[in-house]
Amino acid sequence: MTTKTHHDPHAPGSRSSTRPSARRETAALLLALGYLWVMLILLGAIVLETFMIYPNVFSDPPASLGLAMDFLAVTGPSDFFPPLGFLSWVLGAAALVLCWRHRDARRWLVLSLVMILAEGLASILYFWPRNEIMFVEGLAVHGAEYLTQVARDFETWHWRSRMGFNTVAAVAAFAGFLAVYRSRVLRAAGHPLVGSGRTSAPADDQP
Repeated sequence: MTTKTHHDPHAPGSRSSTRPSARRETAALLLALGYLWVMLILLGAIVLETFMIYPNVFSDPPASLGLAMDFLAVTGPSDFFPPLGFLSWVLGAAALVLCWRHRDARRWLVLSLVMILAEGLASILYFWPRNEIMFVEGLAVHGAEYLTQVARDFETWHWRSRMGFNTVAAVAAFAGFLAVYRSRVLRAAGHPLVGSGRTSAPADDQP
C-alpha cells in the first residue's frame, strides 16, 4: 500500500516559494545598479564642474561672473543638477528599501543616501541663494567687493561640502552594489556561508 506525499507549495525548498524571493533579489540588484549609475554621473558632473567650469567662473570676480552668465544663458548647472539630484534621492531610497535585508549593503546604502541628502540640503540652503546673488542679482544689486567675497566663499565651501559629499556617496553606492551582487553570486552558487549570518545574504536578518 502506497501513501501520497503532500507537496507543500509554501515549503522553504519549493519552487513557488523561491520565485518571489528571486524576483525581489533581481529588483534589488537592478535598483542598486541604477542608483550607482546615477551617483557616478553626478560625481563625474561635479568633477567636471569643479575642474573645468569653476576655474573660469571664479577666475576674476565680479567680471568673470558676468562672462559666465553670458556663457550659461541658454542652459547651465541649475538645469542639470536639481532633477538628477532628486532622481538620486528616489532611486537611493528605493534601493535601500529593497536591499534592507542585506546587512552589508544596507550600511553602505544608508551612508550613501545620507551623504547625497546632505549634499542636496547644502545646495538648497547655502549654494542656491549665493547663485542668485552672483548670477541673477549681480552688480545691479550688490557691490563688486561683496560679490568677490561671495564668490570666494562659494568656491571654498564647494570643496568642503559638495565634493566631499558626492565622493563619499558614490563610493558608498558602489560598495553597496558590490555587496548585493556578491550575495546574489554566492546564493546562485549554493555557497555554504549564505544564510549562516556571515554574508550579506537576505537570510542574515532572519532568526
